[in-house]
This record gives sequence, C-alpha cells and structure tokens, in this order.
Amino acid sequence: MTKKVLILCTGNSCRSQMAEGLINARLGPEFEAFSAGTRPSGYVHPKAIAAMAEFGIDLSHNESKNLEQFRGRYFDYIITVCDSAKEDCPVWLEQAGTRTHIGFDDPAEATGTEAEIMAEFRRIRDEIADRVLTFLRDEVK
Repeated sequence: MTKKVLILCTGNSCRSQMAEGLINARLGPEFEAFSAGTRPSGYVHPKAIAAMAEFGIDLSHNESKNLEQFRGRYFDYIITVCDSAKEDCPVWLEQAGTRTHIGFDDPAEATGTEAEIMAEFRRIRDEIADRVLTFLRDEVK
C-alpha cells in the first residue's frame, strides 16, 4: 500500500516543493508526497523549478498550497522542513501518522550573484534528496 507523506513548510515555494517532487519521482509508488504551507506564498520559486529540472523533475505546474486544504486527510508521515512550520504545525495534524522535523536553510533567502543563489538552491535540493529520501527509505526497511 502506498504511504502518504505531507511535506510542510511556511511558504510552500521552495523546500517543500522540492521534497514533494523528489519523493514522487524517486520513491513512488511506495510513497506519494504532497506539500503545503502554513502561510503559502502563492507561487513556486523559479529557481526551485530550475534546480529540480536539472534532475529531470518538472515542478513548473505545481502550485503553492495551503495546509488547510488537507484537513481531514490521513498521512502516514508529516515532515516539516523549516523551523517556522514545525512551530506552527496545527494540532489537527497530531492525529496523523509519524511526525518528524528535518530542517533546511531557506534558499529563497540566499544573496549574491545569480550563480551563487542558484548554487544555494542546488545545495538545498541535494540535502533534501539525501536526508528526506534516506529517512523514508529507512522507515520501510
């Protein structure tokens, strides 16, 4: 049976979107991921889309989603990827499955040249691929 994963962030524009894409591309059909934000930004960051495209994962049609649209749905795993979402995680998610926090820096806050900013998005993408995918793989062992 496919395990449902909710990736929760604040804006749902970078980290949670990349995690959703990585899980669905690399761990499906064992896992199905969804992402949401406690305060969604309303867009998916273009550099997150570009970083994922380098892995052959298309986020260009993804949307920034509000956590409330998932109320009443069961998830086997809830993973917060930023400290703010960890603190703001609503009580109604307490009844869901395993909850864990795997925090990452926000690449949207990166400064510098375009190349330096893109390098930060790649670094976070790679960290997500390593830590989140490893966590889920270990859970099914």
